[in-house]
Amino acid sequence: MYHFKIKLNLLKLLTMFQKTFSFNGRIRRIEYGLSYLMYFVGLGCVSLINNSSEPTLLLLFRAILIIPLCWYILAQGAKRCHDRGNSGWWQLIPFYVLWMLFADSQIGENGYGPNPKGIGNVDLVAEIGNEIQ
Repeated sequence: MYHFKIKLNLLKLLTMFQKTFSFNGRIRRIEYGLSYLMYFVGLGCVSLINNSSEPTLLLLFRAILIIPLCWYILAQGAKRCHDRGNSGWWQLIPFYVLWMLFADSQIGENGYGPNPKGIGNVDLVAEIGNEIQ
């Protein structure tokens, strides 16, 4: 039983970072937090690039590296906003990032997709034959 649980958790981790640069869908708090951690590691690596004899070339190289990092964190933020039931633009509100890190997701399916935790999602095939209340 314990071995099965480890395999299931490993499978969830492997499916966590799919479509990282897409603005569609929903993600959980843990994926959002790990995304921010990876973002800061990436920024740290970019900042370690020392000045060379060609400052304009260095600036261009840094911009080439920073633009995908910004796209990545904005896409992950938009998906986390969707998980809360809000538009992706909400991440531009100051300190809303902290709210997204700690607040729970909206239960069930919303306009942005099913709950990534699976809580409150309705499987129509499983509902066949059940009584209507």
